[in-house]
Amino acid sequence: MMRELLSLATRLDVTVQAAHLPRPYRGFYDHERRRIVYDFTLAPIERACVVAHELGHAYHGHHGPHDPAAELEADAFASEVLIDPDRLAALEAMGLCDTDIADELGVNARLLRVFAQHHPIHLIGDTRGRLRTRPRAVLSRNRMPPPDPGV
Repeated sequence: MMRELLSLATRLDVTVQAAHLPRPYRGFYDHERRRIVYDFTLAPIERACVVAHELGHAYHGHHGPHDPAAELEADAFASEVLIDPDRLAALEAMGLCDTDIADELGVNARLLRVFAQHHPIHLIGDTRGRLRTRPRAVLSRNRMPPPDPGV
C-alpha cells in the first residue's frame, strides 16, 4: 500500500519523510514545503492511514491549524484511497465483525467508520451497529440506489 501512497504523493507534488515525532504526533502535512512527515515507529497499518490522511490535507489544499471539518475531510479522503468497496462488501458477506474487516482491509477502525459515513454507496443499518453495504456493481457512484424496502 505504501507504494501506491507514495505514487499518489508524487502526483500531488508532495514529498513523504519518516522521522521521530514526539507523542502524541503521528504525522503532519507542511503545506509551505509540500511535505508529509510521519513517525517512523508507526505500525504498517497506522503508517498507511496517517500518510493517506495527510495526503488528504494536501489534496484539499489545507494549511495552517486544522479545524475539525478539515480533519474529517482528510479522513474521508484517506478512507476513499485505502478502502476498496468491493472487498469491503465481500468481507461483510462473510459475516466478519468490523474490527476484523478493518484488519483485512489494512485500515484502522476510525477510517472504516468514516468510510461508512461518507462513501457514496448505500449503507444498510443493522441492529448490531455493523456496516452493511450493497454490492457496488448495483450502484452508480453518481446516484443513490432506490430505497431498500426492508429498512
